[in-house]
Amino acid sequence: MSSSFGKIFRVSTFGESHGGAVGVILDGCPPKLKIDINLIQNELDRRRPGQSDITTPRNEEDKIEILSGIKEGLTLGTPIAMLVRNKDQRPRDYNNLEQVFRPSHADGTYHLKYGIQASSGGGRASARETIGRVAAGAVAKQLLRTFCNTEILSWVKRIHDIDSDINKEKICLKKIDSNIVRCPDEKVSTEMIERIKELKRQ
Repeated sequence: MSSSFGKIFRVSTFGESHGGAVGVILDGCPPKLKIDINLIQNELDRRRPGQSDITTPRNEEDKIEILSGIKEGLTLGTPIAMLVRNKDQRPRDYNNLEQVFRPSHADGTYHLKYGIQASSGGGRASARETIGRVAAGAVAKQLLRTFCNTEILSWVKRIHDIDSDINKEKICLKKIDSNIVRCPDEKVSTEMIERIKELKRQ
C-alpha cells in the first residue's frame, strides 16, 4: 500500500507508531477555503484511542498542529502539512517481539514489503497511520460542504455475524455517536459491544 493516494486532491501520510510524530501532507486543496481547525480536531478526537474498554488502552492527546498551507483560517492553495506528535510512545514494550510476527497484525506483511521489521508497534502498519487520513478527510469534508453542499457520514453496519438494518434516509451523526461502537441501531449496537467484549475475554 502506498503512503500517497489521490491525483487532484493528493494525500501523503508519514510517521511511525512509536516514532516522534505522525501526520499528512495534503496537496490540491484550493485557496481561500475557510477551514475550521476545531472541526479537524473533533474528527481526531473521534478516532482517538482509549475512549472505551473495546479499544486499545493507549492514551494519546492527538493534538493537531498545522505547519503550512493555512493562514488565519484560510487555505493558501499550497500544500497543507498537519502533524500530531506521539507522546505515549513505548517502543521498549515491543522488545520481546523483535524475532516474531504478532498474530492479527501486519508485521509479516510489513517485513515482506520492506525487508525490515518495524519492531516497535508495527511502524507504518499501525492504526496511528490513520491520523493523517482522518485530518485530510476533515479538510475534504469542509471542502465538500462548502462547494457541493455535501455531508459525509459513516457508521459500523456489521461486526462478526451481527448485522444491522439502517435507514439511510434517517441517519445522522448524533445517532452514530450515541454509543461506543458507532452503530446507529441502538439494539444491535448493544449486541455488538457485548460480542466484542466476549471475544476480548476469550
